Parts: sequence; structure tokens; C-alpha cells
Amino acid sequence: MLRYLPFLLVLALWIYAFIDCVNTPESQVRGLPKVVWVLIILLFGEVLVGPIVWLVAGKVRQPANGGTPSQWHRNHRTTWVAPDDNPEFLKSLKDENTKDEALLKDWEADLRRREDELRRKEDGSPNGPDETPPGKG
Repeated sequence: MLRYLPFLLVLALWIYAFIDCVNTPESQVRGLPKVVWVLIILLFGEVLVGPIVWLVAGKVRQPANGGTPSQWHRNHRTTWVAPDDNPEFLKSLKDENTKDEALLKDWEADLRRREDELRRKEDGSPNGPDETPPGKG
């Protein structure tokens, strides 16, 4: 198994360099056109010259937003605000509360209406228990 390891490492570097070259925007390619870099990687990949030259000299390498991960975290601190101190969150709670109260009032009115209808049906009076039916009186 170990005798295949060097071949697999060369193949992995070759594939990585090829995919990196193909996915790199033309504006970040240094020295030669992108097509020439692809040909260099493919033609000289077996002897590792092509992939190594691409990785060293072919692409503009920039540190990702601050270089090291610790620098990135120092520069990109998130400011968390507790829900009690967040005015937007408190406003959304008030809005939801207002909507819920309006919905509850609608439900209560509907419940009262249905109870009144049910009482009228049970009493047999068409207009309600307190009113006199039309035509009597």
C-alpha cells in the first residue's frame, strides 16, 4: 500500500492545482493567460513541475480578510444585543401583542354572537330572550 502513496500524492496535487486554476478568475491569474496555465499543469503534472509552479507563481494569493483566523476574529466581532435591550425586538413584541389582542377580541365577539344564537334557538324565540316576538304585544 505504501508504494502507491507517492503516486496518489502526485495525483492529488495535480488534480487540486488543475481545479484551482480552472476556478480562479482571470483577473487573479499572474504572468500567463489562464489557458496556458492549464496546459502547463496538465503537461508537466506527472513530474510535479506544473502544479507547483501554478501554486507558487500562477495565482495572486491574498490573505483572507486579516491573514490568520485570530486576526479575522479580532476584526469581525459581532455585537450581540440582549432581547431586552433591542428596540426592534421590543417593537415586534408590541406589534404581535396588538395583533393577538385584536384577534382575541374578534374571537370573543364571535363567541358571544354564537352563544346568543344558541340561546335564541333553545328558547324558541326568533329575536332573543329579552325581546318580544313580532306580532305579539
